[in-house]
Amino acid sequence: MTIRNPHPAPAPSAGGPVRSTPLSERSLAPDLARGMMLLLIALAHVPWFIYDAPAGLALLHPADGNLADRIAQAFTVIIVDARAYTMFGFLFAYGVGQLYARQMSRGAGPADARRLLRRRHLWMLLFGAVHALLLWQGDIIGTYGLIGLIMVPLFLNRSDRTLKAWIAVLLAAGALYSAATAAAGLVAPAADAVPVADVQRMSIAETGYLPSAAIRLSDWGAVLVSGLFTFALPTAFLIGLLAARHRLLDEPARHLPLLRRLAVAGISVGWLAGLPLALQHIGAIAPAYVPVFSGLHLYAGIFTGVGYAALFGLIAHWIATRGRQRSLPVRALVSLGRRSMSGYLAQSLVWGPVLAAWGLGLGVYLSSWSAMLVAVATWLVTVAVAYALDRTGRRGPAEVLLRGLTYRAVRSGND
Repeated sequence: MTIRNPHPAPAPSAGGPVRSTPLSERSLAPDLARGMMLLLIALAHVPWFIYDAPAGLALLHPADGNLADRIAQAFTVIIVDARAYTMFGFLFAYGVGQLYARQMSRGAGPADARRLLRRRHLWMLLFGAVHALLLWQGDIIGTYGLIGLIMVPLFLNRSDRTLKAWIAVLLAAGALYSAATAAAGLVAPAADAVPVADVQRMSIAETGYLPSAAIRLSDWGAVLVSGLFTFALPTAFLIGLLAARHRLLDEPARHLPLLRRLAVAGISVGWLAGLPLALQHIGAIAPAYVPVFSGLHLYAGIFTGVGYAALFGLIAHWIATRGRQRSLPVRALVSLGRRSMSGYLAQSLVWGPVLAAWGLGLGVYLSSWSAMLVAVATWLVTVAVAYALDRTGRRGPAEVLLRGLTYRAVRSGND
């Protein structure tokens, strides 16, 4: 990853207080990307809740369906699955880099800024555990909190050369992991895929809330560490940290050639890698070497997530050059991006209580295309609520709680 003309963070001023970042100081591109990312996350999660349908070749998508279902499945496999969470990982690390630079510019010392990040990530880990226990086993807030706790001490102030070297190492390790997983899958019986899907849906199909909570918390423990072992999220984290250091999304006008290359290459690689698996899943081509294509699809998600983030840098530049920052669609999407944790948690209030068997159980009536409509409708509601909060100058409730706990803890530690 080559970035020219790095723009260093402002020099620290002595005595600046540790405080949260006002909404007015936030950059357009990261929040724009986070707002759209939540749509991808909704589309990725809702197929899990079609819990009464046998799963097919690709993740937890149903094996059967009409033409509309097949289109929805192919779209999700190629464009969404294993792409949204790496984009989220990139943006999470980018936000870590922004927060650290802003704290340093306000006069906080390196130890204070690191303490702030550590406390924030510890609280994220706890938020994730509560989220999993109450609503959704696939929580990623705790996963990113864990990655932050591990990766920030190791890499926050390392040189660009060191970050690039480790990105290369992790990409190679991820490729080897995907190859090993594919090789293991080739020698395993094909029927093993269905029981795996049943295990993943066990908490969703459970009719009792308390038993489902126990299953969710257990499953979340596996989710918590799986992102580390596949190397996808640590790789996306380091790329995001490097990008934040050079303000890739804060100042897209200075990095247009690089953003274009990242967007075109990353998205092309991901979509092409996902195409064979999608065609096999919907029955357009004969299923052959499915573990190989599954591994390739998951590995390519690293590049696609970064490509999506770069694309939103280009979109933000286009919006800014045309003076459309205040247009309603942009303001609404950015409003959700600024409240991305609240928007993410709000989705679970639909997935669990409405769709899961321990709630209203409406997921049993869905197919792939109707589930996609539910995901889009849920996302649109969160956009509308976030915009309403933005008009009144209020943060999201999850952001208020996390910031209050994080900054209060840091201030108390400084007393």
